[in-house]
Amino acid sequence: MVPLLILILSCLIEVSQSLQVGFYANTCPNAESIVRRVVSEAAASEPRIPPILLRLHFHDCFVHGCDGSILIDTGLVTEENHASGHDGVGGADVIARAKAELEAACPGIVSCADIVALAARDAVVLTNGPMYEVPTGRRDGLVSNISLAADMPDVTDSIDTLKAKFLQKGLSEKELVILSSAHTIGTTACFFMTKRLYEFFEGSGSDPSINPEFLPELKAACPQGGNSNSRLPMDRGSGQTFDNQILQNIRSGFAVLQTDARLYEDAATKTVVDSYFGLFGPFAGPSFEADFAKAMVKMGKIGVLKGSNGEIRRVCSAFN
Repeated sequence: MVPLLILILSCLIEVSQSLQVGFYANTCPNAESIVRRVVSEAAASEPRIPPILLRLHFHDCFVHGCDGSILIDTGLVTEENHASGHDGVGGADVIARAKAELEAACPGIVSCADIVALAARDAVVLTNGPMYEVPTGRRDGLVSNISLAADMPDVTDSIDTLKAKFLQKGLSEKELVILSSAHTIGTTACFFMTKRLYEFFEGSGSDPSINPEFLPELKAACPQGGNSNSRLPMDRGSGQTFDNQILQNIRSGFAVLQTDARLYEDAATKTVVDSYFGLFGPFAGPSFEADFAKAMVKMGKIGVLKGSNGEIRRVCSAFN
């Protein structure tokens, strides 16, 4: 009887400490609407904000779990945000703005990690993507170390390396494809294109997987020796709208990023890409939008801190 009681109690504790939709319903009922408004206002003044916030969530979760560690910025060069794998990652100012409003409304209640996850969802919705429920209840991490970001997915990774990195986080080959499809919105810097366009074969040549029709277009956008900070859409023809055009581009050799192109060179990931363009299309095939939402929710649960672990930061850029 005693072991049964212990089992029941342990189950109740686990449920009480798990992420749940509407976690702040009683403690900060306007939490999600505050985040949504801040994100909407930021996107209205800067159209690049939605993809920036989506990328921020991915980079936060892939290092030490979804714990807001990427936001720590006290000036130490050893902090995670200085990792080369995070080059170009932004959005911390939007998160800080939302946090300030939440602290004014509900002091010490809403974590920075949850704000990042909610902001990413709102960013997707603003670009015509799916609305989905975000389980909340994450707590903020107490560690921010540059060394922990050493294994971030890189634009030059092979498909086998990408699959291994995603598997390490509990994500499948299908989720690799789906989460890579976040590149349907946003831009990339020419800095990340140099090797693919001009140094693919030991210092020279272009990636042969690039459609010959597309190669001159890419080289015109990122000329050799040109401004490495110039930017181009990651999804040709649909860089500001959330849709599955990114997958069609991958199938046709019009992928901008090398890692996106690799998704069509592996049997397993190629099958996933093709599954969204079957004979019966959206009527009987898988739903890209629904699968993306599921993958985002799953990614958002990587390494989360719950219960009494971690803390609720007063400001997102510093530990309490």
